[in-house]
Amino acid sequence: MTIRLTLMCAAAPTERDPRFGGDTMLDAQALEQARRVAGSLPAADAVLSAPSQRCRQTAETVASEDAVTVEPALKGLDMGGWQGLTPDEVATNDAVGLGSWMSDPEAAPHGGESVAQLCRRTAAWLDSLPDDTGRALAVVEQDVARAALLHAIGAPDPSFWRVDVPPLSFFQLTSRSGRWNLRIAAATGGRHAFQ
Repeated sequence: MTIRLTLMCAAAPTERDPRFGGDTMLDAQALEQARRVAGSLPAADAVLSAPSQRCRQTAETVASEDAVTVEPALKGLDMGGWQGLTPDEVATNDAVGLGSWMSDPEAAPHGGESVAQLCRRTAAWLDSLPDDTGRALAVVEQDVARAALLHAIGAPDPSFWRVDVPPLSFFQLTSRSGRWNLRIAAATGGRHAFQ
């Protein structure tokens, strides 16, 4: 059987306050944006969500609340001592550590999880999905979406910083016999073209 996994990046609050590992409730405008995207998503037999509040809210907006399963393995990158800090605060207080973290996927100067560890964890989750998963939607943080994409196309961990995943963007990964592929949708008048 073929697994068809759509990965969707969670919505972001309208008033953005970027912080490492930040998790704030979504406002009405962000939830409305998620509702508009819902019609573009391919059908799913299962809806999974990362544990963060914004991922759960996004998943519950694009699917019904009782249809969403929280998947702990999809949690975002553990930012250790940088948790809750802004990039400017980290750049001011730990410029060397920030530079190391952004250039070496194995670095974890914050005492949390390295990018390489996140990539390995995400790859292990993807590869553990049963063959009979069918069509699934997973609402995740940007870093998990990046890691999943790298695994699917066999890109090296340093490519992590070269992938932009905006809020509410989505892509589909397919797997048959343990091999992942990236599927890009074609525009079809506002609807997805994942078949």
